[in-house]
Amino acid sequence: MHIGACVLTLHLAASQSLKDKRQVVRSLIERLRRRFNVAIAEVEEQDAWTTVVLGLAVVSNEAGHAARQLDRIVAAIEQERLDLEVVDRYVDVLAL
Repeated sequence: MHIGACVLTLHLAASQSLKDKRQVVRSLIERLRRRFNVAIAEVEEQDAWTTVVLGLAVVSNEAGHAARQLDRIVAAIEQERLDLEVVDRYVDVLAL
């Protein structure tokens, strides 16, 4: 079993309040959960208006599949959410 873990730091330039940010984050999280069957949560910077830090996890029987799935998720965010900029990402695949 392989676990793919990813920490994404996103910049949300258009956010004017925490309410704006939470609306965008909630929508993004729900859409990614449904589309990719990924475990996802906001893990840091909950009080910052323009910074979003998400933790993602996928489970697979192959390390390559887990890494590709995380890459697809990041690509989907970059392509579909033009209001979000991927500032940083960290990906690791663990074998158990």
